[in-house]
Amino acid sequence: MTGKLFIVGTPIGNLEDITFRAVRTLKEVDLILCEDTRVTRRLLEKYEIQNKQLTTYNEERSGVAIEKIAEWLEDGKNVALVSDAGTPGISDPGTYLVQKIREVLPEVGIESVPGPSALTAALSIAGVPVSDFVFLGFLPHKKGRETLFKEIAVSERAMIFYESPHRILKTLESLEKHSPQKKVTIARELTKVFEQIISGTASELLKYFEANRDKVRGEFVVIAH
Repeated sequence: MTGKLFIVGTPIGNLEDITFRAVRTLKEVDLILCEDTRVTRRLLEKYEIQNKQLTTYNEERSGVAIEKIAEWLEDGKNVALVSDAGTPGISDPGTYLVQKIREVLPEVGIESVPGPSALTAALSIAGVPVSDFVFLGFLPHKKGRETLFKEIAVSERAMIFYESPHRILKTLESLEKHSPQKKVTIARELTKVFEQIISGTASELLKYFEANRDKVRGEFVVIAH
């Protein structure tokens, strides 16, 4: 009998934001594929999950190969995939693994163990009416980046994306250039002690973060609407 692959959502900040089912799954599986084993180990320690085999898996950097994961599943081992924060496959490693396992081992069960997502967490407290929206994930660093800002400028839907503290100021400059009249809402440090929601034009937010450099930290969810 083949094993199962579990795609497990984990906290995006506050380690208490994990489901009972996720904790049980992580306790019961034979091994856990991690984006960073050090991050996952802290989560396991909090929930007293011990003696668990952790293996690094990353679709862009070195780590255990999909062929090896397929072997484990064929041997009947149950495997969980987690990212450092949030739900695997949503701007985190996971999509390619699921795709390949479905191709090479169609008999293997793949189960979702839902959990936190910065996207839904931000929308729930932003106070932005979004009956429909477009999620862009992380914007490309170079190629196609300015094209996306032009698309944001003309979109009638809310456009949502993730940004890092290293690029948030440049992102606001691009939004100021292409979408000076649009309202922008930023959520940062979600579920953490210094969680913050701030709204305004791109120009207003740029001035705010330039004057408050201590706030340019953490992961950013940007909503242009």
